[in-house]
Amino acid sequence: MPEFVNPFSGVVPERKLSKEELIRAIRLNLAAEHEAVHLYMAHADATDHPLAKKVLVDIANEEREHAGEFMRLLEILTGDEASWLENGRAEVDELAEEIGYETGTAGRGPSGAGDTETTVGSLKD
Repeated sequence: MPEFVNPFSGVVPERKLSKEELIRAIRLNLAAEHEAVHLYMAHADATDHPLAKKVLVDIANEEREHAGEFMRLLEILTGDEASWLENGRAEVDELAEEIGYETGTAGRGPSGAGDTETTVGSLKD
């Protein structure tokens, strides 16, 4: 996988990271997990091979779990990450309510369309 602005490039610094540097490094790790999910899902979407698709989706979901671990670590290290994330969630919920969009776990939208709802059009057609 291409490096995602890796500050160390495989070289461990001669000193330990400060707490602020560690927080920035964890944010970079989180971004790399999201990048990996994007990559694996794009590959899964681009193939019709059932085993390859199943393995790629499984690995992508594992990366999503890693992202959750990094998010939890950030909450612990920063002390205020959870409140910032909750504020962001609340803002999206307010906007969704304004347009009648359901914000339950399935994110069904106003028509209950779910995963079949398109934004511009399907790239698969």
